[in-house]
Amino acid sequence: MSRLGVLYLGLVLVVLAAPLAVVAGVSLNGSQSLRFPPQDPSLRWYGELFARSDWMGALRNSVLIAALSSLLAVAVALPLALHVWARGGWLGRALYGLGVAPFMLPPVITALGFLVFWVSVGMYGQLAATVVSHAVFLVTLPVVTITLGLQSIDPALTEAARVMGATRGKVLRTVVLPLLLPYILSGFAFAFVLSLNEYIIAYMVAGFTVETLPIRIFNSLRSGYTPIIGVVSVLFVVLAVAVFGLIGWFGNLPRLLGAERMRE
Repeated sequence: MSRLGVLYLGLVLVVLAAPLAVVAGVSLNGSQSLRFPPQDPSLRWYGELFARSDWMGALRNSVLIAALSSLLAVAVALPLALHVWARGGWLGRALYGLGVAPFMLPPVITALGFLVFWVSVGMYGQLAATVVSHAVFLVTLPVVTITLGLQSIDPALTEAARVMGATRGKVLRTVVLPLLLPYILSGFAFAFVLSLNEYIIAYMVAGFTVETLPIRIFNSLRSGYTPIIGVVSVLFVVLAVAVFGLIGWFGNLPRLLGAERMRE
């Protein structure tokens, strides 16, 4: 890479890292203020986050919704991707299109549709409505990762298993699913992290009835500034880095995203 390319890359990294550094600095203020550089640096607000019932309740809601919606998204994406892979045809392409459709619309449009639907069926403001809405919106992620995993499977492996007398179900259990496991886990992880950070759909579907961390941050901004906002933001970043780092370390992130297939 040329010197100009290195300088440009360095500038991009600085621009991306600067907001994170400011947020981290804000979380270290000793007093209840959002100042940067921090005044009287302290870890006080990190302990305050876990001592406050309102923040811990929002944290529990966020983790529960993210876990359940990610599981539901994977449960929908897996059979859909398997059907498209095994059958193909126009129906398969149509199903795949439905699987990736939620990410094609702006989130606010999707959230408005969910709002109208849940109000119509009388489930507005319920935890289950938020879980299902997040699952539908995030199903695209496991659909894409699992589809990439299926495309990477050598057809000779499944053909050999069938020649040896294995039924379709046994081929699925003993050959396909073990090879798909990294892609399933990565799809779950991507959906989990995005669900934790998702605000628009959670707000439109449940309002302030089911308060997640993003909604709690918004409420806190309305009622009074506190460095806990910065603490929560730092935790979001650390969690995202940890999840994606583990995927990249153990799961070969470029391969999970289809880079090897593109080189072929």
